[in-house]
Amino acid sequence: MSAAAVPQPRAERGPAVKAQRGGRRSLAIALLCGALGAALVLLATSRTWAEGTAAVAQGALPQHANGDDITGLPGALAVVGLAAMVAVFAVRRAGRVFVAGLLALCGAGIAVSAVIGASDTAALEEKASKATGLTDSSIQDVAHTAWPWVALAGGVLLLIAGALALGYGRRWPAMSGRYERSGGAARPRPRRSRPAPDPDRPEELWKALDRGEDPTGREGGPARS
Repeated sequence: MSAAAVPQPRAERGPAVKAQRGGRRSLAIALLCGALGAALVLLATSRTWAEGTAAVAQGALPQHANGDDITGLPGALAVVGLAAMVAVFAVRRAGRVFVAGLLALCGAGIAVSAVIGASDTAALEEKASKATGLTDSSIQDVAHTAWPWVALAGGVLLLIAGALALGYGRRWPAMSGRYERSGGAARPRPRRSRPAPDPDRPEELWKALDRGEDPTGREGGPARS
């Protein structure tokens, strides 16, 4: 064997090792982005996005609206995106591409709805109308918080997770992979042989008599009457 042939297997294994490391790195980043993004969105939608005061006869009545009051889309998409993040590992090939695309769309939808809801006052006006009993009640001193932008950040993280799943998902493992056997089809289990019947048992004696045999005498001979 020549000395030049020794480095050849290492050179061949180099791209495969790099691809495997890249798949693991992208998987870790996608999991982190997906979980953190969904948590940020669900937290942000439960907080106050806008606040103001409604004018009443006794003075001013404070009003506030959280993210779910303004738009329920980010919270719903966060739940769908989190489920899609888990489902990525349960499917393969075209199914994985579809689920990864759904995850990316959830992130994009959260980002867009968060930007739109950041300046929305319809929910505050509706609450003011219910509080004062007037359909045309106005809301004053409106102020918006930073929570819509937190939801936007969560949507961007989910979008990144979906993009990573689309780009590197084919290298990620599947849930059922460890249950598959590496060597071809499964071998059939050998059937257990039944034990030979005991001729001294009562039921075997009756069976011998039914066949016309003498169980107490010669084998295979006719039973004596």
